[in-house]
Amino acid sequence: MEPPRRKRLRRAAKAPVEAPGMAANDFWGQERRDLSGPEAVPEGNNPVPDKPGESSPSAGTFEDDVGNEVQKMLERLGVDIKQALLTKRKMFEMGTKASIKITNETIEHVWKLQQEQRQNLHRKYSQQFLTLFREWNVDMQKAQKQQEKLAGYRKVTS
Repeated sequence: MEPPRRKRLRRAAKAPVEAPGMAANDFWGQERRDLSGPEAVPEGNNPVPDKPGESSPSAGTFEDDVGNEVQKMLERLGVDIKQALLTKRKMFEMGTKASIKITNETIEHVWKLQQEQRQNLHRKYSQQFLTLFREWNVDMQKAQKQQEKLAGYRKVTS
């Protein structure tokens, strides 16, 4: 359980703060009116039509002007948004194409580099094998000559 002092502070913080001399709904310096009395809605100043489908004569042109202005602003805003999106889309496509191009070039470069490395490795091993094969061939010829000498020596001595 909280101490009573803390509860009072919390209640005070939750309570709405009103500046002295200001009404609760005084947004633009207008005083709040009590709309419960006979002055609730002055006659002749009612912008809301009495019957559905009926409009007040002075309010209709003002509403039409404001409506047209708002409609024009929305249309311009829509065109601006479409242009911005189109521009962003083109930039995205250009960036994507450039990225794909760079990636393909990089892949081709790496492929060629690896191919050259494979060819160099194949060439080195081929040269080593050829050298080894020649040495083996020379050794085989020497061995055959030695064998022939030994066979000829045995015939002479026997």
